[in-house]
Amino acid sequence: MSPTEQMHNKIMTAETLSSMLQQWQGEKVVFTNGCFDLIHRGHIDYLSKAKTLGSKLFVGINTDRSVSKLKGSHRPLQDEQSRLLIMASFLFVDAVMLFDEDNPYNLINAVQPDVLVKGGDYIRENIVGYDIVTARGGRVVSLDFLLGYSTSAIEKKIILDNNK
Repeated sequence: MSPTEQMHNKIMTAETLSSMLQQWQGEKVVFTNGCFDLIHRGHIDYLSKAKTLGSKLFVGINTDRSVSKLKGSHRPLQDEQSRLLIMASFLFVDAVMLFDEDNPYNLINAVQPDVLVKGGDYIRENIVGYDIVTARGGRVVSLDFLLGYSTSAIEKKIILDNNK
């Protein structure tokens, strides 16, 4: 299978999700989610650490509509298909899927991960899906951010540089 085919096979839809989850039975599944608009060093650090918590890493990605609702009408900077493909290209990511709701609760419920991961700015008990994962005996982990790296900081730098 070519690298391009491998990448596209990681992109899940409502139709392919169930089959993939059946193939993953017995695996320790880690779930995280986000906009992942401009990939930066902080994302790489975060996602690679998340992968070490299990054997499969599933990443939920906000649709363009939900990113705009969360971040404002100026976002996303990259369309959802581009963000999906970029995320699927990482070796440490095993599956990606878009979600259009305000939060990934329904996707977490469908995936039923063993480990739920978010960034260090979240209190574990307040992380969406905490109830789903802990009810099954799973773990909810809040990973520290790599300081100085964020999409918002990059966006501000671009705006400042353009206004000089």
